[in-house]
Amino acid sequence: MISKIILENIKIYAYHGVLPEETILGTYYLVNAEIHADLWKATESDDLKDTINYALVNEIIHQEMKIPSQLLEHVIGRIMKHIAEEFKQVNFIKIKLTKVQPPMPGEMTGVSLEMEKAF
Repeated sequence: MISKIILENIKIYAYHGVLPEETILGTYYLVNAEIHADLWKATESDDLKDTINYALVNEIIHQEMKIPSQLLEHVIGRIMKHIAEEFKQVNFIKIKLTKVQPPMPGEMTGVSLEMEKAF
């Protein structure tokens, strides 16, 4: 049985990128996180300790997004590592990170990177 917690389209202003102006001006990012763990005990206990506290996951994402990085891969890696360290019952994480309005020619809603990892 699979249990998932999904945080969708968390909008955060941050300063990631290779170009100098990206780390000065910043832009909006959208973060989606999918976390798998055995959460069935919580269906009986109604106790927060038996599940993944998604408010804390949201806080972790915000903390890691505050740290400027050149590569989105690096940001995603930090987010995954932090979540896995905080919640030992996690067995899979998928993160999608979208840079809204990247500094590239052409009209687009954003550029995304999605990574997933089993634990």
